[in-house]
Amino acid sequence: MARVRLEHVTKRYEDITAVDDVSLDIEDGEFLCLVGPSGCGKSTTMETVAGLTKPSDGTIYIGEHEVTNLAPKDRGVAMVFQNIALFPHMNVFENISFGLRLRTYDDEEIERRVTQATDIVQLEGMLERMPDELSGGQRQRVAIARAIVRNPGVFLMDEPLANLDAKLRVHMRTELQRLHRELQTTVIYVTHDQAEAMTMADRIAVLDAGKLQQVDPPLICYNKPDNLFVAGFIGSPSMNFVEGEVVENGLKTPNFLVEFDPTRVPDVSVGQAVTLGIRPEDVHLAEFTESVTQPTDSIPARTDVIEPMGDEVFVYLLLSEAVEGGMERDPASSPDQLLMSVTSDTEITDDQPIDVVFDGTKVHLFDTETGTALTHGITELGGTDDGATMTEADG
Repeated sequence: MARVRLEHVTKRYEDITAVDDVSLDIEDGEFLCLVGPSGCGKSTTMETVAGLTKPSDGTIYIGEHEVTNLAPKDRGVAMVFQNIALFPHMNVFENISFGLRLRTYDDEEIERRVTQATDIVQLEGMLERMPDELSGGQRQRVAIARAIVRNPGVFLMDEPLANLDAKLRVHMRTELQRLHRELQTTVIYVTHDQAEAMTMADRIAVLDAGKLQQVDPPLICYNKPDNLFVAGFIGSPSMNFVEGEVVENGLKTPNFLVEFDPTRVPDVSVGQAVTLGIRPEDVHLAEFTESVTQPTDSIPARTDVIEPMGDEVFVYLLLSEAVEGGMERDPASSPDQLLMSVTSDTEITDDQPIDVVFDGTKVHLFDTETGTALTHGITELGGTDDGATMTEADG
């Protein structure tokens, strides 16, 4: 096992900066996921750790040793790639032991390590099979076993499940979690699939355009995103965003008002452009607010598209002014639309007028200009003497 540190790592390709001043401290035995959209720099960041790419600036440490200029073979790391790349003319045993044989380990040690690795990844009885006789999941296990036999201090995994079908990906996620628990080895895992990151990682490092946006445990990234990008990227379906302006009694948007006291929210002032974020599961039918901690005032809407997903139903809503104005633009790209998630037993139909509320404790506010998070949750304190509402943003 080994601690991995990246200090101000930057990688440039002529006029393109693929990784921009990334600093990370990955603890010994930690499972860290690098996530972000395609082209965000996550694979390049991993390649600098592996030694496959030399950074333009910055320093990399594995354990107590600086490895910035070391060859990959001298870093004590093992990689598992998206493309499994087994040798087609070698059987499972030969594929797994290939690296050990190159390093001239004796036959007894090779046998011991291969047996140990195949037990861990559950490939017993398959050592004589050829790669074309294996399923996709079995081939991926061979690739993982080939990495295990090296006893690396760090596992580097670059989208290893991307080429598997959906059911097998779920199964292999569980297998990788079990593997990490057994080996207790540091894992750096690259993926664009947030479900993989949320379910497997101890911490998530979110990148966008080469810049590190947030490094936190999965639920912190989900419940308290640092900025608009993280809020929109983490979570499926994505968070709803509505732009508005801070007024004396709250946030005014084109279709509704969310009341709170701006003086109680740091860095918020009247006249400021603010973006409200609310996740679909925190939008509720106004008639069912018993479980809502702090419901906002009701918002008139009309159902547009309904998508049954099994245990839940996604309901696309058109807000009242868009409906009354007879809008002709595409609802899917309209700022006057919200997505709501309800349970499968909720009775709801297309083109139905409804009222919805937000859970105020789950309302996020972001500075529209900078994208920075201002608060996560608006919690009501109670009424004033004259009956007016008094609220506080709970950052």
